[in-house]
Amino acid sequence: MIGGDESPATRPHRSRPEKKQRNPRGRNAGPRRGGRALPFLIGGIAVLAVASTSGGVYAALTTEKADPAGADSPQEAAPPSVRPGDPVNVATGGQVAPLRRVVPPDVLAVGTASIPAAKIDRIAKLGRVGDVAAVAGGAVQLQGRQVNALAVDPSAFRSWTPPATAKKTDLWAALAGNQFVVSPAAAQQLQLNRGYQYPVVARTMPKLTMGGSGPLGLPGIDMLVSRKSGEEMGLVPNVAVLVNAPGVDPDKVVKAVGKVLGPGTSVLNLHEGKYQTPADGGRPGSYLDLYNQAARSCRGLSWTVLAAIGQVESDHGRNAGRSSAGALGPMQFLPSTWKAYGVDGDGDGEADIMNPYDAIPGAAKYLCANGAGRGGQQLYRAVWQYNHADWYVQKVLNLAKAYSARYE
Repeated sequence: MIGGDESPATRPHRSRPEKKQRNPRGRNAGPRRGGRALPFLIGGIAVLAVASTSGGVYAALTTEKADPAGADSPQEAAPPSVRPGDPVNVATGGQVAPLRRVVPPDVLAVGTASIPAAKIDRIAKLGRVGDVAAVAGGAVQLQGRQVNALAVDPSAFRSWTPPATAKKTDLWAALAGNQFVVSPAAAQQLQLNRGYQYPVVARTMPKLTMGGSGPLGLPGIDMLVSRKSGEEMGLVPNVAVLVNAPGVDPDKVVKAVGKVLGPGTSVLNLHEGKYQTPADGGRPGSYLDLYNQAARSCRGLSWTVLAAIGQVESDHGRNAGRSSAGALGPMQFLPSTWKAYGVDGDGDGEADIMNPYDAIPGAAKYLCANGAGRGGQQLYRAVWQYNHADWYVQKVLNLAKAYSARYE
């Protein structure tokens, strides 16, 4: 990891966040007719050239039934193509924690069975990995179509979705209330309506209420259910792992994660063009992308300066909470300064101090207003305005040189 601890300093618009301790963790089987239900097992998970409801290549989560006693498999129940029945009350969602930050996923790994906890811990401890989330998943049938589903904790998982989706508290409250959420493409193609119940064919065939839709940002994943629903449906625990490694070349993360997980696991670089869905709108997916895009708003400003400030201020969003001086977000703005320089970078109508899609271009705006695009002594003064300390300026500029040597 480049960089180290800094000395305290007084700054005009925000203060360096206090150090925090790193704590990383963060074939459909129909119901068996008669007798005990069969185990719901992974038959194989791979990157397949198969069109999902959202289109394109995706990590297909497939399942098949197996009788441990070797008996003949019973005939599978044909998944019905169901017309929605009477709507149910969707106002009674569960409790969900407020959105604290956005965590752009860089890599998605999908195993052929549950990924051991020890391997997940090893991924979390890889150098410069910021956040890791392990989730249950599997292929289910909905409206007669195979759909890849993940079972998640809505309070934690919402941070991993695109910002506009992450901010839809009603969507996550519905998920916490054991309803299901789908991508817009799935909602349209499967003719799903919010507030209606649909049978979901897995190990069991529960009737679940559709709680809403929004871009999920993961290739081939078109459905989210709660952990409780996932357990009842028999989805495979810890079959998929999301990895956030801000400021790191995603290809290097793919290789490192693949080495930990070994053969038979699909590890996807989510920044590859073939995994970008139309819902992404070409929006940057990593902190590295965000720094690059934000720098283009200020002619002459190098993205490496933004990356260096992002590392010093919050370790690229890892320590984005309130500092002792009241600064917030991945670029550590005081709310009073944010009112003048906040940017709605993701186009959702809000300039959110905690959202890196907004905060990073806000930092570029602040630096540019102080002459950073002119380079030389003007750049030095602009960074000094970010924090009135020469040691801070020197550290930022040295880090910027290190980023330039690594990536340019």
